[in-house]
Amino acid sequence: MSIVHLPHSAAGVSAVRRRLGRELLEWGVPDEVADDAAVIVSELLSNALRHARPLPGPEPQIKAAWTRIGDIVEVSVSDGGAITEPRKGQPALSSLGGRGLGIVETLSQAWGVRRDDHGSTVWAHLHAPSVFPQMDGVGRLVQETGTPVQNLS
Repeated sequence: MSIVHLPHSAAGVSAVRRRLGRELLEWGVPDEVADDAAVIVSELLSNALRHARPLPGPEPQIKAAWTRIGDIVEVSVSDGGAITEPRKGQPALSSLGGRGLGIVETLSQAWGVRRDDHGSTVWAHLHAPSVFPQMDGVGRLVQETGTPVQNLS
């Protein structure tokens, strides 16, 4: 799991996006999923900066985190909460904003909000099958069917 605390300002968003993309590729996440995750973290961070309070503490901060469990990558952003619940907007065609959570919904398998005593966390799950070959418990390459590849020698 990776966690980044960043100032409650737009200054750190691009650095978080780059770090997330780099780490997901190192974890064997396909390029297109890493790209989608970078868009999602940008949208979630932008929403937190625009609509929510910072996390409690001496410095005004928000938190971005990502982890991979099996074929699922979870990207999340935590903040000090907002007056209203995060929800997908229904912007007019001429609106300049209001599309962020719609983008998150389109790019992710699922998204939602967790609340606790410190604020809220908006999360998104992406399906991310590994680009690395799968091995069984004794180091043999496994086919997509889940059975070991037979030795050809």
